[in-house]
Amino acid sequence: MKLKSVGIIGIGYYVPEKIMTNADFEKIVDTSDEWIKTMTGIEERHYIAEDKATSDLCTEAAKKALENANLKIDDINLIIVSTVTPDYLAQSASCIVQKKLGVKEIPAFDISAGCSGLVYSLTVAKGLIQSGTYDKILVIGGEVLSKVTNMQDRGTCVLFGDGAAAMVVSEVEEGYGILSSYIGAEGEDDHILSIPAGGSKKPNTVETINNRENFVQMNGPEVFKFAVQAFPRATKKAVELAGLKIADINLLIPHQANIRIIESAMKRLRIPSEKVFINIQKYGNTSSASTGIAMGEALADGKIKKGDVVVLTAFGSGLTYGSVVLKWAY
Repeated sequence: MKLKSVGIIGIGYYVPEKIMTNADFEKIVDTSDEWIKTMTGIEERHYIAEDKATSDLCTEAAKKALENANLKIDDINLIIVSTVTPDYLAQSASCIVQKKLGVKEIPAFDISAGCSGLVYSLTVAKGLIQSGTYDKILVIGGEVLSKVTNMQDRGTCVLFGDGAAAMVVSEVEEGYGILSSYIGAEGEDDHILSIPAGGSKKPNTVETINNRENFVQMNGPEVFKFAVQAFPRATKKAVELAGLKIADINLLIPHQANIRIIESAMKRLRIPSEKVFINIQKYGNTSSASTGIAMGEALADGKIKKGDVVVLTAFGSGLTYGSVVLKWAY
């Protein structure tokens, strides 16, 4: 039986209004604009308001994706939210988004795969549509990393921002859409990027909070070592599964974590800079929202047209990694 072609038919993204510049961080920790730009490529990032949460960002991004697809929320029959910063531990962010979008009954669940979450979610959505179980799926990646960032740790506090990206996934014209995906994990290295406290292993106590274990902790050199290997490997595997070559890529959209990681991957893949979309300077690392925000911007900038081969590649906590190859459908 021939499987349906499944792809993205609408996309939207949303970032909060408040901007934190490198100059702002110079007032908080011992750092400099020059050091941050040189080491990470980041110039500014967006922070959510104190009374808002991940579901608020996801909801706004979802509305824009539905508008872009010329659909209403009633046309959707499943919501998947990728996040490591849900509003609450017990209620899934997807269910809260469902409520805020004003729809009932349709199923909703979260995926926690770190910065690779959107790639994982697209892979799951494609399979569910090809199985005939669902027709149109709303896939969202949203994060509020500013609220889990240790503002006393100069090595991590400058890296992260808040934002969300949403995609409507559905059947598309034959030969277009998601051509392949490749996802993986290396759980043995989970300790190099984590939030140690707040879960069932180590619930928050006065001690864990005093030790700031409820914030992101990262072994930067080890994460870098993992990323520069996993990034090109996942990209190559996904491209091979699509029956293509690296030279066939029209636009590579990498996870916007660190400019040096992106540049290292570009060299290993031998892909020119004009085929790589970078916006890390504007948003920092927004985890699972990262590739979606970048794709939304690239589309708005006219850098993606129908028939283009677009590749999303990400890596993140878990540790996880993955890549999706699409032939753009509209």
